[in-house]
Amino acid sequence: MNDINIVLLEPEIPQNTGNISRTCAATGATLHLIEPFGFEISDRTLKRAGLDYWKYLDVRYYKNIDEFFKANEGEYFFFTTKAENKYTDVSYKEGKVYLIFGKETKGLPEELLIQHRESCVRIPMLDEIRSLNLSNAAAIAVYEALRQRDFEGFKTEGDLFK
Repeated sequence: MNDINIVLLEPEIPQNTGNISRTCAATGATLHLIEPFGFEISDRTLKRAGLDYWKYLDVRYYKNIDEFFKANEGEYFFFTTKAENKYTDVSYKEGKVYLIFGKETKGLPEELLIQHRESCVRIPMLDEIRSLNLSNAAAIAVYEALRQRDFEGFKTEGDLFK
């Protein structure tokens, strides 16, 4: 539906991936899953978290990060607590964008962040907090990209006051 993509590198928790799949279905974002996974794709908790949204989902699978990069061109944004730029400091306005997130316990590999330092972004939070839940972070990111695109093609008005 749109050119926004959520990429999960080695996701570990099926409920997070299920919740992110639901966000992808609701926003038209493509979900890219890079192995290894901390669960089976057939896991009932993954499917339960995604509810009946799997039929609306465009999901793609990769054996490793190199396979992902070879198959996809566009602008990459690496979400990490180590970034200097805020996720609102960058433009997601044109073309394919890939919002890349690491595994829940470790985030993205440091060497990947160093290679793409200018494309690393963070979601600000209080110092005492280690990080946001992965599915919450993905939702924040995809909706910022949609906001910058003025929610083109999305229902933006309620029916209550008509």
